[in-house]
Amino acid sequence: MSEIYDLAILGAGPAGISAAIYAARARLNTLWIERKFAQGGQIVDTYEVDNYPGLPGINGMDLGEKMAAHAEKLGLAPLRENVVSVEDEDGIKVIRTKKNEYRARAVILAFGAAHRTLGIPGEEALSGMGVSYCATCDGAFFRDRTVAVIGGGNVAAEDAILLSRTCKKVYVIHRRDQMRADQILQEKLFACENVEMIWDTVPVSIEGEEMVSGIKLQNKKTGEERELPLDGVFIAVGIVPNTELFGNLVKLDESGYIVAGEDCVTSTPGVFAAGDIRTKQLRQVITAAADGANAVTSAERIL
Repeated sequence: MSEIYDLAILGAGPAGISAAIYAARARLNTLWIERKFAQGGQIVDTYEVDNYPGLPGINGMDLGEKMAAHAEKLGLAPLRENVVSVEDEDGIKVIRTKKNEYRARAVILAFGAAHRTLGIPGEEALSGMGVSYCATCDGAFFRDRTVAVIGGGNVAAEDAILLSRTCKKVYVIHRRDQMRADQILQEKLFACENVEMIWDTVPVSIEGEEMVSGIKLQNKKTGEERELPLDGVFIAVGIVPNTELFGNLVKLDESGYIVAGEDCVTSTPGVFAAGDIRTKQLRQVITAAADGANAVTSAERIL
């Protein structure tokens, strides 16, 4: 019979790395798997992280590398494999990759989430160069500048309100003629003097060479196109949790997130969820790192 690990950690973003550090310190026999070469999850695509305590303005890739180096110093590094299934078989968690099959008494799911993209020209090329998916992370870099927020839900409204406090001008671009955000958020948004709504409009392309210089828009009703000069574009059209493998393993909420509290305990004994993949109020590097620590602490109680 194959080796049975104490703990399997799936994912190497801030939650997975933190879990690996705590598991190594607890001397747990740990399996750690990540399919990508770069560790750090979404932060590796962030030009600067300005809200992680003690490391203001650090490059996202550098922060990911520092976190991973900490785990490696403790003797733990992830295997580069692609997980294809996770199953609970009589209390033992069976993790299958494209190469191998592994078994563990407990598993931490830390696959994170991905920002839903627009899929328009310029978006990928200018990501981190004026295109952002996180106003909380990057808004401070656009002080006294002109930006646009794309979207019509709660996140778009919250982002626009946040940006209005420091930006010179904020455009909110929405494909419908009214927001989907909660009414109280809409009232706060419409009260912001430097926010301008652009209704019935979709982005066609994001313009710029090394940095964002503008956005090309199309009115859905008239078909008219125009270009709007901008310094930044904040895309807030939703986040997609990476939970497609886990629908039959744990309970998910209506948005696809794993239902779990601050202790990271899921509906299935021995399965824990950490980071952006679980239901939570705030999805940031610092909260993901905290989840990793909490998940290992919860796992230790059953091992």
